[in-house]
Amino acid sequence: MRQAYIYDAVRTPRGRGNAKGSLHEVTAISLATQVLQALRDRNNLDTSLVDDVILGCVAPIGEQGANIARVAALNAGLAQTVAGVQMNRFCASG
Repeated sequence: MRQAYIYDAVRTPRGRGNAKGSLHEVTAISLATQVLQALRDRNNLDTSLVDDVILGCVAPIGEQGANIARVAALNAGLAQTVAGVQMNRFCASG
């Protein structure tokens, strides 16, 4: 079995999920992309060394129903070889 490493951690902002919420126009993919870019930039990370991106999503519906981990990895400029998976453990996902 290969070893797994938690390299760093970044958290996204929180906001109300309604039309008056501060983040109502920000998509989950946009937030995830910003997180991956921050991890890459602040650690001078060679993304070709990353094997996988795993993201938790509490409510995988609509735009979030796709594999946002893979899409965000590509949007963030990670290597094309980096896999991505989205997991849902309900409220324990985030």
